[in-house]
Amino acid sequence: MASRFRFRDPDELTKRPDHALVGILRIPEAQSSPWTAITRRMLLAFSLLLLAACIVYIDRNGYRDAQGNDLSFLDALYYATVSLSTTGYGDITPVAPSARLVNILVITPLRIFFLILLVGTTLAVLTERSRQAFKIQQWRRRVRNHTVVIGYGTKGRTAVEAMLGDGVSPSDIVVVDTDATMLESAASLGLVTVHGSATKSEVLRLTGAQHASSIIVATNRDDTAVLVTLTAREIAPKAKIVVAIREAENTHLVKQSGADSVVVSSETAGRLLGIATSTPSVVEMMEDLLTPEAGFAIAERDVEPQEVGGSPRHLTDIVLGVVREGRLVRVGEPEVDAVEAGDKLLYIRRVHA
Repeated sequence: MASRFRFRDPDELTKRPDHALVGILRIPEAQSSPWTAITRRMLLAFSLLLLAACIVYIDRNGYRDAQGNDLSFLDALYYATVSLSTTGYGDITPVAPSARLVNILVITPLRIFFLILLVGTTLAVLTERSRQAFKIQQWRRRVRNHTVVIGYGTKGRTAVEAMLGDGVSPSDIVVVDTDATMLESAASLGLVTVHGSATKSEVLRLTGAQHASSIIVATNRDDTAVLVTLTAREIAPKAKIVVAIREAENTHLVKQSGADSVVVSSETAGRLLGIATSTPSVVEMMEDLLTPEAGFAIAERDVEPQEVGGSPRHLTDIVLGVVREGRLVRVGEPEVDAVEAGDKLLYIRRVHA
């Protein structure tokens, strides 16, 4: 038994047909009211009924009434009604126009509504699975340069909120978690979700991690973060991997595993708590900078042509640092006394609520 699991194909999930991934990989779609769906179906049914009646009426010379009368449009509509609803047995036939009108306006809508209630749920389930399978197929073909968020606890959820606040499209974010409740919460925001453990390479491949531009590791345990980072780096050698850990002593392990950036949550929170005892306004400003919805926010932009050669201290924006060749250099250091073409500026921008 142990050997069977040890030599299991690591890409088992990615080799499954798309319909077998429904329930594991979930592609968001616009939500609508059940009453809206029922109304749409009713309108479609009546449209088909009217179309059939028009066809019968145009060809009315080819039809004969049991009483030998010429067919009126009401007769054609009645014929279409009993034909489309498969109830034209002939044992009971309304003869009076009023009876036929009641059959059209009352009996048929009730019959259609009954069929919707009886068959609608089964059809909806089958249609949903087929639609999800098609969406999964299309998504797996085109997903590129997205962000994979591993863990949708407090850290992962806050990271997603920050990205959405910075204008990242929900369809460009994939959330991985083992908790179905967390994934349901992520799906409600329009995010793509994958149910499974990111320590398994097959789950990460299912997220398209090999084509991702960045991967955020926000697990609850540091040892899990190390294992996930190792797996992610193996699958996505070019992706930027950002990892959140609890203890600073594990920073070197995570970096050795392939992380580009490491955030120590316990130390960061501890520093803020310490600062808040003496200068709470500093903590308030830090929260403002880290909240993209309003106030101030830290952002990055390209150097504009007219800024090349100038000092970052004398620009209109408040520049905190210059990213040159992928390395951050703080303002004030000699090598960034003048900005160059290709540099990126880390600056403080004003956010309007």
